[in-house]
Amino acid sequence: MAKREFHIGAVLRRVRRAVAGLPKAALFELAEAGHRTVFEQVAACIISTRTRDEVTLAAAQRLFAAARTPAAAARLGVVGLDARIRGCTFHERKAAQIHEIARRALAERGGDLPCDEEVLRSLPGVGAKCANLVLAIACGQPRIGVDAHVHRVTNRWGYVRTSRPEATARALAEKLPRRYWVEINRLLVPFGKHICTGRLPRCSTCPVLEYCRQVGVEAHR
Repeated sequence: MAKREFHIGAVLRRVRRAVAGLPKAALFELAEAGHRTVFEQVAACIISTRTRDEVTLAAAQRLFAAARTPAAAARLGVVGLDARIRGCTFHERKAAQIHEIARRALAERGGDLPCDEEVLRSLPGVGAKCANLVLAIACGQPRIGVDAHVHRVTNRWGYVRTSRPEATARALAEKLPRRYWVEINRLLVPFGKHICTGRLPRCSTCPVLEYCRQVGVEAHR
């Protein structure tokens, strides 16, 4: 198939329509349900690491039913937190991380967490992806959250050519129009999970096939 000149706006418009009926990325789903404070988004992002979105949602909802603030999380203790997030991967370690974040928020920040990248990156379990997602969703900052789906899909399109998510984040920051920075994670997580999958992507029914360079695709559906 002859490929059209790549136009990110046209591609994302098609992706937006394609994922409209699909399950949302976990952190965006939680934000729409009202869990959009910095602490809630940090806790949910820690839970989500190496964990499927449906498991993340269930664990985060159990946690937030009992503790939506650092003070409430600190009162639960590590054991209480672990009981509520059990089911996600590495739940014991994540419970300890969330408890330490709650303790530090109380001891150092008056019981709250700020919209500050340096502070967030200093917290246990919070890397670049989580910090950017939290700053984007909870704080409304123009940030790009690059996970495995955003990395794979944008490279498969040929929009960027990088080998690691960290490099993809830098490349997108230089190239992607700022108006799409927050949205690209919200769109490409369900797109990457259900259409542009890691193995055997659904190229035959993909709405952006005519734009996609299919980099690295050896077999597809």
